[in-house]
Amino acid sequence: MGWGNIFRRRVKVFSLAVLIYLDYKALQKRDKFMKSKEKSEVLWKRAHERNAKRVRNLMIQSEGLWVKLGQYLSTRADVLPSAYILLLKQLQDSLPPRPLQEVCHTIERELRKSMKELFLDFDENSLATASIAQVHRATLIDGRKVVVKVQHEDIKRIILEDLKDAKSIVDWIAWAEPQYNFNPMIDEWCKEAPKELDFNHEAENTRTVSKNLGCANKYDSDKPINKVDVLIPEVIQSTEKVLILEYMDGIRLNDLESLEACGANKQKIVEEITRAYAHQIYVDGFFNGDPHPGNFLVSREPPHHPVLLDFGLTKKISSSMKQSLAKMFLATAEGDHVALLSSFAEMGLKLRLDLPEQAMDVTSVFFRASTPANEAAEHVKSLDERRARNMKVLQEKMNLSQKEVKRFNPIDAFPGDMVIFSRVVNLLRGLSSTLDVRIVYQDIMRPFAESVLQEEIAKGPSSSAQWIYDTPVHSDIEAKLRQILVELGNKDKILGIQVCAYKDGEVIIDTAAGVLGRYDPRPVQPDSLFPVFSVTKGIAAGMLHWLVDNGKLNLDESIANIWPEFGTNGKNLIKVHHVLNHTAGLQNALANLREEHPLLLTDWDECLKRIAMSVPETEPGQVQLYHYLSFGWLCGGIIEHASGKKFQEILEEAIVRPLNIEGELYIGIPPGVESRLAALTIDKDDFSKLSKIGSLSVLPSTFQPENISQLATTLPALFNMLNVRRAIIPAANGHCSARALARYYAALVDRGLVPTPHSSLSTPLLGSHPHIPKFSSEITSKTQNGKKSKAVNSASKKKENGYEQKTKQSKDSKDRGGGRESNSDGYTRIAIDSTSGSSGSSNTSSPDESFASTNDSRKNNVTKIFNNPRIHDEFMGMGEYSNLALPDGKFGLGFRRLSSSDGSFIGFGHSGMGGSTGFCDIENRFAIAVTLNKMSFGTVTSKIIQFVCSELNVPSPDEFSGIAAGEELSIARPLIN
Repeated sequence: MGWGNIFRRRVKVFSLAVLIYLDYKALQKRDKFMKSKEKSEVLWKRAHERNAKRVRNLMIQSEGLWVKLGQYLSTRADVLPSAYILLLKQLQDSLPPRPLQEVCHTIERELRKSMKELFLDFDENSLATASIAQVHRATLIDGRKVVVKVQHEDIKRIILEDLKDAKSIVDWIAWAEPQYNFNPMIDEWCKEAPKELDFNHEAENTRTVSKNLGCANKYDSDKPINKVDVLIPEVIQSTEKVLILEYMDGIRLNDLESLEACGANKQKIVEEITRAYAHQIYVDGFFNGDPHPGNFLVSREPPHHPVLLDFGLTKKISSSMKQSLAKMFLATAEGDHVALLSSFAEMGLKLRLDLPEQAMDVTSVFFRASTPANEAAEHVKSLDERRARNMKVLQEKMNLSQKEVKRFNPIDAFPGDMVIFSRVVNLLRGLSSTLDVRIVYQDIMRPFAESVLQEEIAKGPSSSAQWIYDTPVHSDIEAKLRQILVELGNKDKILGIQVCAYKDGEVIIDTAAGVLGRYDPRPVQPDSLFPVFSVTKGIAAGMLHWLVDNGKLNLDESIANIWPEFGTNGKNLIKVHHVLNHTAGLQNALANLREEHPLLLTDWDECLKRIAMSVPETEPGQVQLYHYLSFGWLCGGIIEHASGKKFQEILEEAIVRPLNIEGELYIGIPPGVESRLAALTIDKDDFSKLSKIGSLSVLPSTFQPENISQLATTLPALFNMLNVRRAIIPAANGHCSARALARYYAALVDRGLVPTPHSSLSTPLLGSHPHIPKFSSEITSKTQNGKKSKAVNSASKKKENGYEQKTKQSKDSKDRGGGRESNSDGYTRIAIDSTSGSSGSSNTSSPDESFASTNDSRKNNVTKIFNNPRIHDEFMGMGEYSNLALPDGKFGLGFRRLSSSDGSFIGFGHSGMGGSTGFCDIENRFAIAVTLNKMSFGTVTSKIIQFVCSELNVPSPDEFSGIAAGEELSIARPLIN
């Protein structure tokens, strides 16, 4: 083909592209002023018909790449108008054949033999003619029945020129209509398409896929269970332009009448084809990228096996990409936003902004069940509506004009490997629509996606030298502990875990092991973030005590004085210490949220409102019943109303920054840390023990073992959701590393003295994460019409060092009574009589002096987060604070009292459902934290605690001592707390 012909071909293509674009744009504008819906539909139908005919005719004339594009489009009955499908289907295998003389000349030139030397018989009529080659039946000299695939003359040059033209058109469309940017797809095609032009390459691909799918023994009914039931023809001989394959007698997949006549089950055939592709993608990482109907046959004899053809465009992906694609699929199936975003990061797909819900929406559409052709129009309408909703969210989040949002591309980088994968999934969906069957891809593909990840995860420590993360060993105890973790891992009791311990202010253990999730084979590292459930209560309690220590709160004060809305429904007698001691009588408050609407847990303002309106069940201070859910919002409401600041800002100011644990302790994670999150799963065998436990008097009626068992099975899915992880749920939604949690308790065991910098042996260093969440400095106050106050709006515009600058308190946070006065630091002070023990503070200095002293100590790098020398008694509700807590209760003031086997109190801490824990032993200056993602009955944690305590010759808390089935209360302790 000369340059003149190429130029004329190019002019035809570009002219048609412009013509069709202008045709639709004109109709789009005209449609805005059309009042009759019926007339509008008629005009659009006519436009589709005339443009489909134009496209079909040009593709037949031009052949080459345009035919392949037409074949692809012809399978998209789920999204394209029926006029296009009807006309473009003609391109699948019925193009005008090339002259027989040209075909024979190519065969003889390539095989270096005459036709008579090669074949006993050669059918002059082609079986099919496609974009690159045509196929003839033949009989070899040795009598074997074969098909001969012969490449068209000069097709290589045509294809390469067509790719240039297609790239230019795509660039133009991306400029004119930015929301339709197909550059990633065309770039990948430019890289992969030339490989189809070498039939030696296709022959090797065919052999590889056949071997992978177990097709060598294609007539063996006893195939291994992980193999799929399809046929692939054997390769006889190949050159660059000729390919000879075993002949298989079959019916074309798009010959619906013949399939019907022979009794083939279309649903089963398409399901088996889908399974074959799931195996190729997720198990083999080597898959055919061109599954259009023309590339499949169905064997004529029962049981009518699908026959896979044409492996010219075959994609090989790396093991890491294979795992990322599997993880993306499973994250979508389970609605796990965190896993979805981390899969994007692993495969190199970068988003320009943080829109996890919209990303999940897009992938859910991508992996949706296929739509039969007769439902296509309604389905396309539904997709358009979803896209419009997502664009509206984008516009609001980015504050963009209509014109700007049209040109905004939310994807910053799109991995090339994703292009062919996306094409395959879309082609399979189109195939389903063409055959008018519904395929639920999540059901069919899931086992294959699971297998690739579980294969990595199931290796465990016995076959993975890196199961224990490679960090230096701090002590002999840590070396022995790692062996115990390996043993537990080999017994499948551990998925991922971190253990960190301090003794006498020094780190003696800092170990990470296992993987981040059931479908996430990445290793747990020292800075990985684990959801720790009720361990969060110990952090929230510490924040509340910090406000007391700094003179902003009184333990013996009525909550209604601080939080006026709380004083309704008989709660005016509830005091701060009642909340901390679990004696407020609100143990079942908000328990119905789980049944009513679980995601209401994520609405901070609504939960505070409901807590304020709740009704106590018992008289304050009389009965200690675990406030398993309400505790967090009670503490949160007190903290915000007493300080005039956001809950998370107090967390940063009181704990995170002084302890230098930035980036490793959150209650409600910020955007940007998703890649470090561990995903929850459950040890079903361990939780089966719950059936042996009767009612427990220490628990409220809505949190008895039978409820816990049901709750435990649903919690992983709920708390793996990103919108839940980002919510402030101070009773149950802490995310931290064990080393950050252990450092917190190491500070508490020394009465608030911050330990020396954490071990430099751990990488990355604790506190080295640059990400700092931004919080509003003031509580969002609302005017009567629901708009933010001017003070809050102006505060949100002022930033300093990643945080909003402090502004004066909004008017409604002043003068709350109780002897308070506003100070320049934005807090409201409490007038305290230093001689009164009931204040909950034993400082002899004034609150302002105490606060200044704390700040000075920070500047001198000798930080103390508490100044009260009797802070341990305060935490445990003992000594001068004993009148604020039930004497024999399991809880002190916000922390669980820990006792030794002889009944004496040795320390305090808090555990979470599933096994994570943090606590300290006061007498022995010992602090430890365990975080894990395989929720168990506490057996793993207990074994670790008992071992470490035994090695250190310190008493093991009774909470972690009894694990036998008969010891009901001991069994329940690690679980309920």
